[in-house]
Order: sequence, then C-alpha cells, then structure tokens
Amino acid sequence: MLKVLVSRKIDPQLLQRVRTCIPEIEVQSCTGSAALAAIGDAEILLAGEFTKEMFASARELKWIQATSAGVDRFLFPEFVASEVILTNARGVYSSPGSDHVLAAVLSFARGFNRFARLQAAHKWQKFQMDELQGQTIGIIGLGNIGREIERKAKCFGMNVLAASRKTTNSSQLGPLLEQSDFVVLSLPLTRETRGLIGQENLSRMKKTAFLINIGRGQLVKQKELVAALREGKIAGAALDVFEEEPLPSDSELWDMENVIITPHIAGDSKQEMARILDIFCENLNRYRSRMPLINVVDKQVGY
Repeated sequence: MLKVLVSRKIDPQLLQRVRTCIPEIEVQSCTGSAALAAIGDAEILLAGEFTKEMFASARELKWIQATSAGVDRFLFPEFVASEVILTNARGVYSSPGSDHVLAAVLSFARGFNRFARLQAAHKWQKFQMDELQGQTIGIIGLGNIGREIERKAKCFGMNVLAASRKTTNSSQLGPLLEQSDFVVLSLPLTRETRGLIGQENLSRMKKTAFLINIGRGQLVKQKELVAALREGKIAGAALDVFEEEPLPSDSELWDMENVIITPHIAGDSKQEMARILDIFCENLNRYRSRMPLINVVDKQVGY
C-alpha cells in the first residue's frame, strides 16, 4: 500500500480526489505536530508544510510534490543532498499571478491606490492619471508567469522588455531597468537572485517607474527599497512578498501612499488546489508506472 501524506489543509472533496487517483493508496492529511508524527512511513508527501524535523523523521520518503511554484524554503542542505525527488506546482499560478501584476499596473496608472485612500478619508479630489498604451513593462523572470504577464500586457498596448531568470548581472539588466515604466519581479529565489534589487539597480530605474514584486521578498533589499521610495528615487512599489512575513506592523511600508501591499497572495485563486491536484494525480500515475515525473526541480539550482 502506497502511503501519501498531505501536509496542507484542503477541501474534503479534493482530498477524496487524491484517494481515487490510483488504486491501493493510503492518504493521510494533517499538519503541524501530527504531520511530523505521520511522515515516518510515508513514501510521498504532498507538501504544504515541510521542515528539517519532518525530513529527519521520514524513513521511507521518495518524492515530494510541493504545492507552490517556489521551493526555496524546501532546499535545506540535508534535503538537497538526498535522492528524494522534488516536483513543484509550476504552471498553476500563471493566470492569477499575471492578473495580480496587471491589477497593480492598472492601479498605479489609473490612481486606484490613491483613490482608495481618498475614499477612506471622504475626500473628493481629482488628479492627472495615465494610460497603459505605449508604456513599457520590464519583466525579470520569464517563466510561465512572466510569459503570461507579457501576453496580457501586450493586449493593453504596452511595450515589453524581458530578462530570463538567468539574467541577473547588473550590466545585463541595465537597459530593462532604465527603459521600463514598470519593473516586475517574477523569478525564483536562488543564490544568484537574492538581493538582486538594491540601491544600485534601483538607481537605474526611472524616477517615474514602479517596482512590482510577486517573486520572493529576498529578491529585494528591503531597507534600500524603503529609502528609494522615501527619497522619491522611484515612483512606487506593489509588494506581495517581503523579507519577513507577515510584514511587521511597524514597517514604514504600511503608511507609504505610493506602496500597495498584499499578503503573499498573488497566486491565489479558487481554482488553485484543483490545478495542483491535476499535476499531482498525473505524477502519481507516472510514479506508479515508473515514468519520469513532470515539474521536477533541480535541487542544486533551485527551480
């Protein structure tokens, strides 16, 4: 009997779908200390939670299916060095993630972030707004989400500049940063991308440009971003991810009128878990048939 541990709370109907993916499967769903106790004889982990302690207790573990696209939190040295396979949810978040980015772009262009504050203050005030036609969006990280951002941005008549996740050298990013009205980070956190956007690269951006980060908080040197925003070196930022999460209540970012904050939900949608299970069930069948799995992560590289 193949044992699968699900370490994320999911709807009972969706959990039943896991149980019927393949015959002769035992599925246990729990989190926290219960997951730590249950992982000992699990061969497969559908992972919301995964810790060093869980890995140390896992005697039979062969494969982990992450319920996220980014897997940096999984990649502690003991796990990276192991032969356990890691697959991710690549492709699940391209539609909602790209919607989130374009919502931020539209909000800044049409002033919705400012109007929300005026509405809360019961103020009727007009100001000059902009349009997306002819503006330039620079996308750093041209994976599934990045390509979908590109497709949707072109529908608004925007010019698109793009850099792959491997283009992390400042000189290579220079033209994109210098020409873009909106700079979007949609790349994974790796050794090469950590701290990618700091004082040097922020200084390359237009003073009228906006930074949008839906990747990982550690892609940006947050103190240097706060300074750039405070000093007017860039026009604003839409941030879904942060160096520390939840964002501390005393962070300067909360009160900045040119900042949009969302709580790490850019990829969220009602369809999220069903799409994750599409990948997981396909991989379960492949695993049982000893076929190559889809969305395998190179643990050394980080994606």
